[in-house]
Amino acid sequence: MSDNILEERARRFLSALRHCQVLGIAVHDASAAGLTLRLPYSTQIIGNPETGVIHGGAITTLMDTTCGISTVCVLPEFEICPTLDLRIDYMRPAEPHKDVYGFAECYRVTENVIFTRGYAYQDNPDEPIAHVVGAFMRMGKGSPKLDVAKKPEVAQ
Repeated sequence: MSDNILEERARRFLSALRHCQVLGIAVHDASAAGLTLRLPYSTQIIGNPETGVIHGGAITTLMDTTCGISTVCVLPEFEICPTLDLRIDYMRPAEPHKDVYGFAECYRVTENVIFTRGYAYQDNPDEPIAHVVGAFMRMGKGSPKLDVAKKPEVAQ
């Protein structure tokens, strides 16, 4: 599958997640190697008003979403894959006034579970803000699904 198709699938999946729309999360890159999403800095997601540091919940949302959507980079067809387990190790706070990027890859795919790993960073992927590992349950192609072949409607 081409990187352009993967990026489009990732964008369509992301566009159906209202909380990600509110946070302004966007696809930065998608390929067979993994997915990178961008969380723009905003005053709405500040956790500490004195320092301007982003709230950990926004980073958690970014990384859960990045790991979950990274499944479209390895599956031949779209499947709903809800989070079974997610662990995030925070290494340091994000610097204020800078976007945060989340990268995730699927490192093992079984019949029932997809295993992911990744990291959050700002300027340099070699200086992570956090590391993440996650497990996502495969619901199968026959389950109710989000149709990534057409653009979903956004609830107002």
